[in-house]
Amino acid sequence: MPGDVRERNESAWLLTPRGALPDDLGMRHFDDTDVVDLVIVGCGAGGSTLLQRTARAGWKVVALEAGPFWDPERDWVSDEAGSHHLYWTEPRQIGGGDPVPLGSNNSGRGVGGSMVHYAGYTPRFHPSDFRTKSVDGVGADWPIDYPDLAPYYADIEEELPVAGEDWPWGDPHGYPHRPHPVSGNGELFQRGALAAGITAKVGPVAIANGRFGHRPHCIYRGFCLQGCKVNAKASPLVTHIPDAVAHGAEVRAECMVTSIAVDDRTGAATGVHYLRAGRPRFQRARMVAVAGYSIETPRLLLNSASGRFPDGLCNDFDQVGRYLMVQGAPQTAGRFDSEVRMWKGPPPEVSTEDFYETDPAKPYKRGFSIQTVSPLPITWAEHVMAEGRWGAEFRRYMTDYVHWACLGALCEFLPQPGNRVTLADEKDRYGLPVAHFSYTQCDNDRMLAKAAQEVMERILKAAGADEVITIQRYAHLVGGCRMAADETEGVVDADCRTFAVPNLLIVDGSVLPTQGSANPALTIMAIAARAADRLVRYPEPTEKGRS
Repeated sequence: MPGDVRERNESAWLLTPRGALPDDLGMRHFDDTDVVDLVIVGCGAGGSTLLQRTARAGWKVVALEAGPFWDPERDWVSDEAGSHHLYWTEPRQIGGGDPVPLGSNNSGRGVGGSMVHYAGYTPRFHPSDFRTKSVDGVGADWPIDYPDLAPYYADIEEELPVAGEDWPWGDPHGYPHRPHPVSGNGELFQRGALAAGITAKVGPVAIANGRFGHRPHCIYRGFCLQGCKVNAKASPLVTHIPDAVAHGAEVRAECMVTSIAVDDRTGAATGVHYLRAGRPRFQRARMVAVAGYSIETPRLLLNSASGRFPDGLCNDFDQVGRYLMVQGAPQTAGRFDSEVRMWKGPPPEVSTEDFYETDPAKPYKRGFSIQTVSPLPITWAEHVMAEGRWGAEFRRYMTDYVHWACLGALCEFLPQPGNRVTLADEKDRYGLPVAHFSYTQCDNDRMLAKAAQEVMERILKAAGADEVITIQRYAHLVGGCRMAADETEGVVDADCRTFAVPNLLIVDGSVLPTQGSANPALTIMAIAARAADRLVRYPEPTEKGRS
């Protein structure tokens, strides 16, 4: 990979002052008429990692981001309602038997993407996640295996960095920083898990345990999901983006990409059409990478239809937008006589993956993980109202907030071809058809969510809760342009190059064939780092480069 460990530890993500903006870093600027080596659409987990890796290799690279370049000190507030501008709130349509609300916890807007408001939790996928079809008869097999990503997992864990206890599940491994102190919510999880015979561990969180370069230590204020105003929590905005800019990359914010241009004669991508300040522009490039995540990436490909691709770019086999997955994420809360103050500390800090793998004794395949989650008052109010509590009863639950602890599950809902993104008749403010996301759970999904709820209730009752309540909800999105062994089963190959247009890559969560029971940010970054490594070594779309 570009740069050894010593070079990485001396890089700009350690040295950049808090709140530095692009021009503070002396950012390079390219012209639209320049044929850059690579233009990247989207600046979240995948796009930022690819940007940083290719910039370090000396490439001329530009990232276009629809949202702003955030200044945490100026733009972020310690307030739930005041943080909605961090989410992607452009119009979208939802449907299917079990529609998935889109917004807050599954989308992002601005440089850093949804990682600026993610919980900071960064577990790895398990080796079994890459072979669910072969091992469990469900889902899909990846065209790569866990060992292909393992060194990239380790690299990203060092770069963020990640803090946590030694991890016994999947591929057992340690973390570069020791675990954080545990809050009241975490202590109750540990107590209940111990009483129930369940293993629980602290971490992994992408928050250094102490100062890290110019980044301050965590003050355990509990606003990770609203954007970490103190910059203790790692996100590409404060890690990989400053390093990319320091190595000659350009980040062009407030730029909405409308389509990808492909040469009808050669079949190669030639650049991207985009809008900036309402004016149409075109950035020329030798290669294009898309990192708009699981809704906007399929939408962009479908909106890039042409004579060569009448049904959407790279959609010859009707794979674009299919197999979009969402994790089932029921949350169960328990009331305790003593005060818990669950908002103190990172929202997820203690976890168990004892139920991650398929249990032959159960009627369902695959599994779930359980983490502490610590909803702030508005989210807690939504939790209580979802249980049908109003009026005086609702006020009682709200005034009792400090006595509640809350756990959340991540259930591995299975990929299904009918769960997909298509284009709607409705258009957005740019005149582009919006995405329609249709989603329906299968029986296995419902059984998993029920089983996870039962385990969370068992843990909380074992810890001494005298009442438990549960809300059914969804979490992370992945899939929609999945990685596969051939073009009839997916959109990109093992190196994230699209089958149909070899100089077009996709490096976001949409390429995941399965989703595991883990938060996806670390895996997306690892996949992008591997794709960058392959791209730098084999820049031309040859068979050698795709071996």
